[in-house]
Amino acid sequence: MNYGFIRGACVSPELVLADCDFNAKKIIEEAKAAAGNGAKIIVFPELSLTGYTCGDLFFQKSLLKSAEQALSSIIKETAGLNSLIFVGLPLAQGEGIYNVAAVIFKGHLLALIAKSFLPNYGEFYERRQFTPFQPDMETRFISFAGFDDLPFGTDILICDRDNPELKIACELCEDLWTPFPPSIRHALNGANVIVNLSAGNEIIGKADYRRNLIKNHSAKLIAAYLYSNAGKDESTQDMVFAGHRLICENGSILAQSKLFDDERAIYADIDIERLCQERRRTTSFGFSVNHAPFAQNYVTVQVNLSGDEAALAGAGKSSVAAGTFAGEGGILKRFIDPHPFVPSDKSARTARCEEVITLQAQGLAKRLRHIKCQSAVIGLSGGLDSTLALLVTCRAFDLCKLDRSKITAITMPCFGTSDRTYNNACTLARQCGATLKEIPIADSVRQHFKDIGQDESLHDVTYENGQARTRTLVLMNYANKTNGIVIGTGDLSELALGWCTYNGDHMSMYGVNSSVPKTLVRYLVEWFADEARGETEAVLRDILATPVSPELLPPTEGKISQVTEDLVGPYELHDFYLYYLLRFGFSPKKIFFLAKNAGLGDLYTDEILLKWLRTFYRRFFSQQFKRSCMPDGAKVGTINLSPRGDWRMPSDASAAVWLKEIDQLESELEGVSGTGTGTGGKPC
Repeated sequence: MNYGFIRGACVSPELVLADCDFNAKKIIEEAKAAAGNGAKIIVFPELSLTGYTCGDLFFQKSLLKSAEQALSSIIKETAGLNSLIFVGLPLAQGEGIYNVAAVIFKGHLLALIAKSFLPNYGEFYERRQFTPFQPDMETRFISFAGFDDLPFGTDILICDRDNPELKIACELCEDLWTPFPPSIRHALNGANVIVNLSAGNEIIGKADYRRNLIKNHSAKLIAAYLYSNAGKDESTQDMVFAGHRLICENGSILAQSKLFDDERAIYADIDIERLCQERRRTTSFGFSVNHAPFAQNYVTVQVNLSGDEAALAGAGKSSVAAGTFAGEGGILKRFIDPHPFVPSDKSARTARCEEVITLQAQGLAKRLRHIKCQSAVIGLSGGLDSTLALLVTCRAFDLCKLDRSKITAITMPCFGTSDRTYNNACTLARQCGATLKEIPIADSVRQHFKDIGQDESLHDVTYENGQARTRTLVLMNYANKTNGIVIGTGDLSELALGWCTYNGDHMSMYGVNSSVPKTLVRYLVEWFADEARGETEAVLRDILATPVSPELLPPTEGKISQVTEDLVGPYELHDFYLYYLLRFGFSPKKIFFLAKNAGLGDLYTDEILLKWLRTFYRRFFSQQFKRSCMPDGAKVGTINLSPRGDWRMPSDASAAVWLKEIDQLESELEGVSGTGTGTGGKPC
């Protein structure tokens, strides 16, 4: 199984100007090395067979002929590689010389793709030697390097017969820097991988501009972009070249080289499935395709990923075998963040936390102003979620210039409340300037148990949820009494798992944490702790160190006896699963594969990963009814479960398809005879 990944390589080989034999030898060496490292798309720089800085030597017939012969050598010597290879060279055709990329595969020349936009300003004078291939020029079929019926033009797609989602197109250097790059046309005609053979010189600040340009262009096209630049062996008569190479995917840099790096190649695994899912999800992309007035009739060159050698029946329009995708059973050459909601870089994480808190506070502030509300009520437990909700509410009150004393933090001790969480709740409320109110609910719950005939010694779901719903009743009625609103404390992870009591902690009048996953909640509270001093910092640090618990069962020797992650599983796993399920619609098998490549396989066994993956799907499907009527709450991240926003799902949908796939995964793991499903309270 390949999970939709394909490995790309961008290479800047050693070069001697105008020595095509030497350059071909180095290209062959680097191509074999890249293919040996699993690369299926290998991109060399612009005019890599001759060198970019040959100037008027491009008019020399000897150089043009030598480049053609060197290309034939590369085609022959790389015939055993299951890789598409893009090499740059000059091509004399008709009355002009064209700057082209030759597409090579398994002993065949598939196509020659021409440069459209030739720079003729500043230090560049390509129009002196080369002829542009204009957008209105149709692809023609020519003979070159011993191959007939060879497509020559710009509107050419390399497609895979067995994996139709993979479509590769090419542009050259300056093409990217123009207002209307050919790659826009390519993407709107299906290309999701763009390769660029480039020879851009280096000047102060250009690397940053190039980096941002490629990253943002890949985002706009929802595509992968492989950019291979000429290296330091080019002539320094008037320019310097640094071999800056980048591989980007939908706005993210997967790999890049340092300037003047002695390492000739960079690698990254591109997720074709992810790109296709993102294009389908971004419906405006499809709308652009349907309304593109410049859509062309593209020439498609088929490749066959099955590896059927019988398909090797010539060049040009013929079908040829193309090997397999990268990633099969191995380690990915890309970073998979084990905590996709939380930036791994500390400075980026700090900025993210500040932005999320601002969005949360602004959302609540708008609601307070709209309903002309000057008071709020929060059930403060001493846990992470209610702590964050209180801190955000304080920010919102500050924005509205309201007195924080109008925030009533109610602590409602009952059977499961520990001294630690109770004391932390009281201290935090005082430090924030909120009004602290203690309302013990044990007597009310006992009366309710008596009314419905519940045995208090039976610690079942009714025992737990009776407390949760009593707390919500208190909060709602106290909010009525003070003309305030109840601020919800539940987070995105709890909504995904249904780890909330229906019409208990599930309900509020505005949920500030509703799109914040549990793994991020912790860092948001930590951000507040870093900003705080004295007793406020101390209490926040202790809250961070407290196990996550609903505290609905009696403590054991005064300590928390009910640890949430022991019951439903680690939140770092559930948040990982949630991200890839909702953001990209990946299958359980691919999510499991990504989890292992993210390093979670080093922390958890395969059995544990699958156990909680099963729990996640089972709970996610069975608990949709809680999300169908969740309270208002602003979306602050890429994922939200509100039925009015990101997620619409029938409450009675079956999880059978997904659980069956997990069954298959379990059967494929040697020595695994079954995994648990994970049980725990709060089913409704």
